[in-house]
Amino acid sequence: GVIAVPVVPPRLGGRMRGLDRCRAIARDAGITIVLGTDRFVESVEKITREVPELAQARWLSTESVPLVDADRWNEPALDRNGVAFLQYTSGSTATPKGVMVSHGNLMHNLAYADHCAENDAETVSVSWLPVYHDMGLVNGVLLPVYGGYPSYLMAPAAFLERPVRWLDAITRYRATNSGGPNFAYDLCVRAVRPEERGRLDLSSWRVAYNGAEPIRWKTLKRFHEAFRESGFRWQHHYPVYGLAEATVLVSSGRRAYEPREVRLDARQLAADRAVETSRRGPGSVSVASCGPAGYGTRVVVARPESRQPCKPGEVGEIWVASPSVALGYWNRPQATRETFHACLADSGEGPFLRTGDLGFLWRGELVVTGRIKEMIIVRGRKHYPQDLSLIHISEPTR
Repeated sequence: GVIAVPVVPPRLGGRMRGLDRCRAIARDAGITIVLGTDRFVESVEKITREVPELAQARWLSTESVPLVDADRWNEPALDRNGVAFLQYTSGSTATPKGVMVSHGNLMHNLAYADHCAENDAETVSVSWLPVYHDMGLVNGVLLPVYGGYPSYLMAPAAFLERPVRWLDAITRYRATNSGGPNFAYDLCVRAVRPEERGRLDLSSWRVAYNGAEPIRWKTLKRFHEAFRESGFRWQHHYPVYGLAEATVLVSSGRRAYEPREVRLDARQLAADRAVETSRRGPGSVSVASCGPAGYGTRVVVARPESRQPCKPGEVGEIWVASPSVALGYWNRPQATRETFHACLADSGEGPFLRTGDLGFLWRGELVVTGRIKEMIIVRGRKHYPQDLSLIHISEPTR
């Protein structure tokens, strides 16, 4: 019956990193119990010197709990509206906020994800994603528990040091479900050598989910070209969209779904218009559809300033209504009202979750183009930072 708070611990040894975030979360959540490994708990004095907010908490090693204690467990009196855990936002643009994910939110989102992946008796998961991140926690740990299938976890650092380890694990354990952000697929294309690809067998992989950051159509193509000889099939790419405020999943295809390219006129996109073009090159932008929303989840696109619904082909803010939408932000009533209780100006329809992400609806599917707070406006024209970074990387040094 306690509220869990998954968080990255301060890194031990040398200069401890992640202290500011850890201190902010400890203050905001009012942590009373700290669970960790033997090594982590043994470092309590060193950690609490740097994070005094945790000094009064009770520290328990999860490795030292006697198994016989399980016999004394009693099912707590929970209901669907009770908070299951606080998922803290990244805090990259602001102070981290604790998203209150209820038991009802979690059960709905797990059922939704299980439905999209069409999990069965052959399902096996491999995940290197951090378990304090919503995608790693849900897809790597909670969804396998919900679906009753095995999950193999590896440390994020192990993947980042040698990306082939991820694909080796999929090969070894005959994994069907595995994924990560777009950069992970790009990293594998760049870092896995031809001789390493030759020993891989990715034919078991059928749900290669890709989310948590802008999805590049070129990345999907390059990964398939690099690993199709290793058994990876194109239709097993799963571009998805989600966020912590909706537990994790908002939209996704299913097994029969193939990724769909939406090629847009770049100049029109800068003016918030999604106009398809047949041209390729500097004047066009290719994005991947994130599939349809379903399972009781509804997506609308609205103009952020006026809260009027967007017309077809108009880019606006993505709003979500779903049983997966969380209760709000921990101890932040005003931010909760602003983000979780939006209503359309013309009809008063709501409440909706304002995601802060930009996109449009295309043939019943969701296409994400960027994030409002990250837009760069130069002389009245809007620029997406991910597009500018690609231009910078691809242009040769003169």
